[in-house]
Formats: sequence, C-alpha cells, structure tokens
Amino acid sequence: MILYGWIEFAVFLGSLALLTKPVGLYLAGILDGDGPAPLRKIFQPVERLLFRALGVDPAREQDWKSYAKSLLIFSGTGFAFTFAVLRLQNILPLNPQGFGPVGPALAFNTAASFVSNTNWQNYAGETTLSYFAQMVGLTFQNFASAAVGIAVAAALVRGIARTAARTIGNFWADLIRIHLRLLLPLSFVAAVFLLSQGVIQSFGPYVPFRPIESPTASARIVQGPMASQAAIKILGTNGGGFTSANAAHPFENPTPISNFFQMLLIFLIPSGLTYYLGRRVGNRKHGWAIWGTMAVLFCAAALVSWRAESRGNPRFDAAGVAAADGNMEGKEVRFGVFESSLFSVVTTDASCGAVNSMHDSFTPLGGLVAMFNIQLGECVFGGVGSGLYGMLVFVVLAIFLTGLMVGRTPEYLGKKIEAREVQFCVTAVIVIVVATLGFTAVSVASGAGRSGPLNTGPHGFSEILYAFTSAAGNNGSAFAGLAGDTPWYNITLGLAMLIGRYLFIVPVLALAGSFAGKKKIPPGKGSFPVWGFTFVLVLLGTILIVGALTFFPALALGPVVEHALMTMSPVSY
Repeated sequence: MILYGWIEFAVFLGSLALLTKPVGLYLAGILDGDGPAPLRKIFQPVERLLFRALGVDPAREQDWKSYAKSLLIFSGTGFAFTFAVLRLQNILPLNPQGFGPVGPALAFNTAASFVSNTNWQNYAGETTLSYFAQMVGLTFQNFASAAVGIAVAAALVRGIARTAARTIGNFWADLIRIHLRLLLPLSFVAAVFLLSQGVIQSFGPYVPFRPIESPTASARIVQGPMASQAAIKILGTNGGGFTSANAAHPFENPTPISNFFQMLLIFLIPSGLTYYLGRRVGNRKHGWAIWGTMAVLFCAAALVSWRAESRGNPRFDAAGVAAADGNMEGKEVRFGVFESSLFSVVTTDASCGAVNSMHDSFTPLGGLVAMFNIQLGECVFGGVGSGLYGMLVFVVLAIFLTGLMVGRTPEYLGKKIEAREVQFCVTAVIVIVVATLGFTAVSVASGAGRSGPLNTGPHGFSEILYAFTSAAGNNGSAFAGLAGDTPWYNITLGLAMLIGRYLFIVPVLALAGSFAGKKKIPPGKGSFPVWGFTFVLVLLGTILIVGALTFFPALALGPVVEHALMTMSPVSY
C-alpha cells in the first residue's frame, strides 16, 4: 500500500506539471480575448449576441473601481436570485419529493455560501433541496462564483503587466468569455467522464426499497442530476455536493479513477493560472517559481497528513485493536488512507469544500493539516483565480520585506512597491484573520456558539475554529461534528463567507489598479529576482510565518493539545 501511495502521488504531481503549460496557454487565449482561431469561430458569435443583449462593449475597459462595482452588482444580484429560489422551491418545478421552502436563516447561509464560492452546507441536499434548487439555484452559482474568481485574477495580472494604464479590463467581457470558453466546455467533458465512471444523472423520483436488516422499514435511494453538478463543483473549486456525504457518496465519486480525476480537476485551473501569469508578465520563470512554491507546500502537507493517518491512533494500539491500514474511521474502504489523506489536502489547499472522507474523524495532526492549509490563505494552488491573487498578495509582502532587509526600495517586475500596495495587501490578509478568529472567539464565548460542537474539550474547540476558518477562507469543508443549522451559525458563518470573499477581493482590485498606473523601471543591480531558489525560499518563509504567527495560538488550543492528550496522557479525554 505504501508503494502504491508513492506511485499515485508521483503520477498526480507529474500529471499536474504536464498539464500546467497547455492549460495556461488556453487561459491566456481566453483572458486576453483572443485564443485559437477554430475556437473563436465557435464562441465569438454567441459572445457578440450576449454583449449586445447586455449592452456591453468589450473594447471599453474599466478602472479598478468600476470593475469592483460591476463585480459586486453581479454577485449581489446572484445572491438575491439564489435566496429567492431556495425560499420558493416548493412552488417551482422539478421537485418530485415535494420539499418545502428552505428556512430564511438557512437560505441566507446557503446563498452566501454559493455566491462566495465557499459551498459550506448546513443542510443535507438529498433531504432538503429540489432538483430545481440544486441545478438552477446552486449549480448556476458554481459557474458564476468560479468565473468571478478567475476574472479578479486576470485583472490583477493585467495590472501588473501594464504600464501607466488606467484600466484593468472589462468585468462583463471577462465573465462571458470565462463561462463560454472555459467553464462550460470543460464541465461538459468532465461530466461525461464522470458518467462513464458511474456518477448518476437523472430526474426521476427517489427509489423506495426495504432494507434487508429491517424488512418492515422503508427507505429511499437518492436520485438526481449529480454528474452535471459534480463536474463544476470540482472544476470550479466550489465543493458543494448534491448529497450530504459529498465525494464520499458512491453516486458522486464511485471509483478510484473518478477520485484521481476529481483531485486533478480541482488543481487544473489554479495550476494553469501560474503559467498564464508568467506568460502575461513576460517572465515565465516567475510563473514556474510560484508554481514550485505551491508544489512544495502541497507536498509537505500531503506527506504529513498521510503519515499521521497511516500511523492511526496510539490508544487503539495500546488496546490491541489497531487497524492494519491506520486510521480508517470516517474513510471509505474503496479509497483507503492514502487517497483520503491526499484528497483532504487537495481540497483544503484549493479552496474546495468537496470531501471524500470526514475530516472530523482524522487524527489531530491530520485535522490540523487540513485546517492550516486554509489558514495559509488558500494560496497553495487555491481556488480558481483566488489562489493566484492570494499568492500574489504574499509575493508583494515577501518582496517588500526583502527590500526592508537590504535597505532598498522594493520593486516587483519593474514596478516599485510603495505604501499603498503594502496597505492593500495587509488589509486583505487582516480581513481573513479578523473574520476567522473574531467569529471563533465570539462563538466560544456565547451559549449559542458553544451549543454547536458535538464534542467537548479541544476537539470541540477545533470544530468551531475549523468552521470559521473554512467560511472566511471560502473553503467549505468542515469538521462535521458541528451542528451548523442553527440561527447563530447560519448567520455568523454566512457573514464570515461574505467578508472573506468580498473584503478580500476589493483590496486586490485596488492593488491591480495601483500597479496598472505605475511606470516600469529597468532592473538594477539591487533588484530582487523573482525566480529561483532564493525567491521561493523567501516566499515560503513569508507564507508560513504569517500563517504560523497568526493562527498557532488558536491551533495550540485545539489540535495541538488534542494530539498531546492522545499520545502522552494516560487518561481518556
């Protein structure tokens, strides 16, 4: 099993590296408004029709304020639409189970979750939502929120690449092109492949049956349009599953091949965007250096998580009941420890809430890895678009700190980094910290918050901390022991999601506008090269120090204490 794990890990990382350049070139064609001639002939007539219908002139670009305003209007309208669909699903079509309207607090949480690309789920989809709500209310947002993230990343890259410019692109043109040329065709291909693996796609009612162990009881087998939703939930790093079990459900992720495919699909666009960055700014080495930084953090997390889950629980060892394969609690036998550990790292690195195992049942160190991946800023490949612009925030901070150490004005790709750029980056980082730790502290201090965790002690604290880490980081995975469908958690988690998404995006767009307006200066002897081993080391240090210094005290109260109790304490906890 160990050899199999190493082989699969090498194949996964090698496949990702090989796909990075072609995906990056395709992204460059889309985001630069050009692309291969055969594809232009297919998509441009539809694009022109949509531009005319919406009154959009794609050649008329926007400054960062107008770009941000358009983005917020689009997302706000999408939030209201999804909220309305959930509240009115009882009178809308495609509801063969006759589900009633979703409650207002849960509808707010779900709309905030899907519009922000978080896809946190305080509900069980198979017992709460109609087919219409799943397809129109939620899957629509899976496309829209993913496109928004990619558009912001493209705007920031344009700002860095341009010289003395006032504009960073046209949001509406970016949105339409990303949907038509990228998300829709790739999702179709992914859905067809998932269908070939056994993922279901149907509109029939649930199938009744009588369990063998209880012939007098009645139960139902869930049906529904799962393949279409699973494709975009993975490709767009959304993560919201059709069923409560998500990618652990055999109807959503039936085979090891579908599992490998879904993991690769999660990283596909974020990885390609690093090559797009290098190509767009005229420095491919820089793009690969950022890819390498992400890969180092990913590999370290995957190996630590795999080792922690493989070793299992020493309490079981002492009792003589240890499993040969390590900690299998909460994991599917068809995936085992390695594929479950790898999937947990991929999904938490990539701002994708999809899970093929229950993170709440991981060992303390395995759970810590998943939580810390999100707390690093979701920049280890990260979400579609959000991973790149999150990493570029750390790039600016790393270069700024390097400049301070050598006593020179820092510059990034020929543009000086001044107080404004640093303020924008620090604001973006602080927003996530305040949303995560602030809501966690209030929840721990309040009766409504303390009533949510299933467990007491350090693990109960971890369940609360993970929830707000996931919400503010727009990840969506959970320590599922937390009872989140309460007015307190529906509202506070929903607010954390919106804050973590939009109060991060606005400073990033301001950073794009600031860079776009700067003139480039020729590199000098004191210029810090943004490629090579030294740059990667400095960037790694910046990411880890910011994450460790900010969140380690909270982690020490949760998974660190729990690990110590599990390994050293002679009494149960």
